[in-house]
Amino acid sequence: MSITNQLNALPTPSLVLDEGRMLANIARLRDRMTALGVTLRPHLKTVKSIDASRRVLAGGTGPATVSTLREAEVFFEAGVRDILYAVGIAPQKLRQVVALRAAGCDLAVLLDTLEQAEAVIAASRDAGFPMPALIEIDCDGHRSGLNPNDPQLIAIGACLDQIPGCLKGVLTHAGESYGAVGQIAQAAFAEQERSAAVQAAAMLRGAGLSCSVVSVGSTPTAHAARNLDGVTEVRAGVYVFFDLVMAGIGVCSTDDIALSVLTTVIGHQRSRGWILIDAGWMALSRDHGTARQTVNQGYGIVCDIDGRILPDLIVTATNQEHGVIAVRQGFSAALPDLPVGTRLRILPIHACATASQFDAYNVISEVAGQPIVLWPRFRGW
Repeated sequence: MSITNQLNALPTPSLVLDEGRMLANIARLRDRMTALGVTLRPHLKTVKSIDASRRVLAGGTGPATVSTLREAEVFFEAGVRDILYAVGIAPQKLRQVVALRAAGCDLAVLLDTLEQAEAVIAASRDAGFPMPALIEIDCDGHRSGLNPNDPQLIAIGACLDQIPGCLKGVLTHAGESYGAVGQIAQAAFAEQERSAAVQAAAMLRGAGLSCSVVSVGSTPTAHAARNLDGVTEVRAGVYVFFDLVMAGIGVCSTDDIALSVLTTVIGHQRSRGWILIDAGWMALSRDHGTARQTVNQGYGIVCDIDGRILPDLIVTATNQEHGVIAVRQGFSAALPDLPVGTRLRILPIHACATASQFDAYNVISEVAGQPIVLWPRFRGW
């Protein structure tokens, strides 16, 4: 059976993954980090799939980054050993961290307050072994973290240093780079990211404290960085699939986007110029991340069943189980004739948010004789 026929046989909405595009995206960043001489620590929060992670992680056991302890548990059970939980640790979650480390998982946590550091030290004493922690540094005002010259950095480092092995290093994330258009702007964010992390590491070392890990990363800065002197590892996640936010700022093209949502035309409102589909926000998410970009892609670009983009058609609105397709505002293209029952594919605005709506990938496989295979994915915290 052909791929098109197999797609036609799937229920809708379904999540479709082009393995060839995914593998090319993985190789692109892996080769770039190798050329820059830095370890890549892929973020698995987007894929949330054991099958996908085995393509992403070169050796299969890590290093890896996660955003939930559920991810840490599932990937550890699948053989991933070196894991960084890159969300600020809540003291109540340290019991799970202790259990994972006791089972053999080399799991590190993230923090940016003295209270969190004290909780890590207390949990380490109770457990009888160290809980490695990285101190989060704010490089661009995007979210959490300390300024690299904040005196609290030394206080937190000294607290963690009470137990050898608890102070692992520093971490930063250039979240504001997602609004930087073009490689020159993204390279400037990459240098800002690098500089902040290296400065913080120097502060710790200057105070006689250890700092073996200097961790930076985002998909835009990972692809744009020109100099990573002083950095030990780079983290990135959405590069595996890419999406319309990344295409909109020039990190990739729409031809690189590996993820799409298969949907069916279920009706028309011709007087309004609408085509109705059975993929609403429960399938596409309500992420509107391109709204501030030069080109607003609504809730996704429309493709035919084979993945070819239909010019100037986007999903302009979503209800829970309905999506509305229309011609992009300001364009005069005629609405194509798409009868009820027509299968379409929607390129996602934010791959992480769209993938999170589904329990499995329908993979257009690279393996001969297996045009489409199923890769389960998981959810939860």
